[in-house]
Amino acid sequence: MTDDTPAAPVPSAALRTPATTPVTNSTIAAQLAHRTIRAYTDEPVGEDAVATLLDVARHSATASFQQQVTVIRVLDPAVREQLHLASGQPYVGGDRGELFVFVVDLHRNAVLRERAGAPLEPLERTSLFLSGVEDAVIAAQNVVVAAESLGLGTTYLGSIIGDVRRVIRALRLPTRTYPILGLLVGHPAQDPQYKPRLPREIVVGTDAYPQFEEHADAVAVYDAEVEQYYDLRDTSRRVDSFSAQIARTLGQGAASQAPVMEVLHEQLLCLS
Repeated sequence: MTDDTPAAPVPSAALRTPATTPVTNSTIAAQLAHRTIRAYTDEPVGEDAVATLLDVARHSATASFQQQVTVIRVLDPAVREQLHLASGQPYVGGDRGELFVFVVDLHRNAVLRERAGAPLEPLERTSLFLSGVEDAVIAAQNVVVAAESLGLGTTYLGSIIGDVRRVIRALRLPTRTYPILGLLVGHPAQDPQYKPRLPREIVVGTDAYPQFEEHADAVAVYDAEVEQYYDLRDTSRRVDSFSAQIARTLGQGAASQAPVMEVLHEQLLCLS
């Protein structure tokens, strides 16, 4: 190294170590240490661990005890490739990590109501679909917490709705179902830094909405921290602040432009 060679950037403490809280335990520490893992080793997760994660999903909280979620474990390479194509993300392809799809499922309750001679109209309401979304997201997050407590890595795959009809065909989903997100779980093959989050005073209010416009200084500090995160993660890519990303990329990408309402109607969901 010559004297005029620029020194490598040094990560800030927030990027090097997980956040801390006034009260902690092993569960909270694992939650605060969450990082998105997009690269996995070829070591299998193991059937006992998979069964445990699926039981965690089944025992998650559910709106009004309706249990409107189904989890699909993807093992067939051909099916996984269809999800890879739908998402457009390279790490979805191949055979590393376990791939789960969380499905909002009103079909099962429709069958039960048909057998009882009860009308199906309630299942066409947007409110019922949103209850199913709540069930699916809660189940997925519980699986993430459980997986990371076992030393596994995870990444959510909201990208699968980039071509949601392909996913519906690949998983042979009936009407009144919708694949809301995927999840990869496996042994990490990378050790990324901790991605900074917006400060508490911006995202948490007391009795009323926090006035975002009053926190310009805090946003500026946060933007600088995000710029350092991206600079350290990949010096060959454009470095952006959080504010710049929102201004430039919000609404871009296949998942953000997917014909969600059109497909929901095709699936007999959110008709009223």
